[in-house]
Amino acid sequence: MLPVWPEKSNAEVRDHGGNLDEAIARFGGDRDGWLDLSTGINPCPYPVGQLPESSWNSLPGRDAARDLVVAARKFWRVPDGAAVLAVPGASAAIAMVPRLMEPASISIEGPTYNEHEAAFRAAGWQIRKGAACRVAVHPNNPDGRFWKADDFLTAPLTVIDESFCDLYPDRSLIEQSTIPGRLILKSFGKFWGLAGLRLGFVIGDPGLVSAITDMLGPWPVSGPALQIGRAALSDAQWAAETRARLARDAKRLDAIMAAEGIGAIGGTDLFRLYEAPDAKALQERLARGRVWTRIFPYSDRWVRLGLPGTEPHWAQLEGAL
Repeated sequence: MLPVWPEKSNAEVRDHGGNLDEAIARFGGDRDGWLDLSTGINPCPYPVGQLPESSWNSLPGRDAARDLVVAARKFWRVPDGAAVLAVPGASAAIAMVPRLMEPASISIEGPTYNEHEAAFRAAGWQIRKGAACRVAVHPNNPDGRFWKADDFLTAPLTVIDESFCDLYPDRSLIEQSTIPGRLILKSFGKFWGLAGLRLGFVIGDPGLVSAITDMLGPWPVSGPALQIGRAALSDAQWAAETRARLARDAKRLDAIMAAEGIGAIGGTDLFRLYEAPDAKALQERLARGRVWTRIFPYSDRWVRLGLPGTEPHWAQLEGAL
């Protein structure tokens, strides 16, 4: 059973994984000795290889930007009639989307990734269950819930955040991107493991996408991101092999936790959600072994773990347990 949405808004809490500095301050050690499982980032990222010097010392060209969009359309099977825009990270799009129209009421299906609520509140919107405008994370973070196409009605604005959906391409709602008022968000930091690249995509209503284009101004995406993004989106073999590996590793993680009496209650193949008798106690127990995890302000039993990426990291997790 999902916990109820907290009385204190996620905009106020605004906690995130990846806060390893906090763990180090509390429990000691240095970054090299820690295993950070508090995020859902692929621990075995896409190999970026060598980049030409021009990608660093020249302004990004139109041809490179066009080639990236062509690769994105093919990879995600974007239907004709939907616009595709590369942005400097999905979080940049999340911050801009609420400013596309006058503030109104919006329903954010939660508990979920809290930056959506923070962005809409900052822009003057009211968060109200049952509002016509909606945000849904698909699959949801942290419980992995999927939505269906008929869950969404026509509205001036509907945002479907598919930051983790590249794990499950057949579950994507990309066909919804041709509906007026509909926007699909894609992240490049999760599945490809390149969070530092700061690359994301907005796909959908051409009028709304055009407005975001105007907000961003010229050269919104770096030259290296354009080249790496195009190469990664064109590498279907790497994507298929990565999905298979992550699925195996997610099952391995579940088995390790089950041996400790901690059962999985949701998640994706990049992060697993577990229910423990005392989430904070489990987080601290693992932290003493230099393994950092994610707990939540709205549940005292939920703990989320990402996947270890190497055999020494798997051994470190088991040792911490």
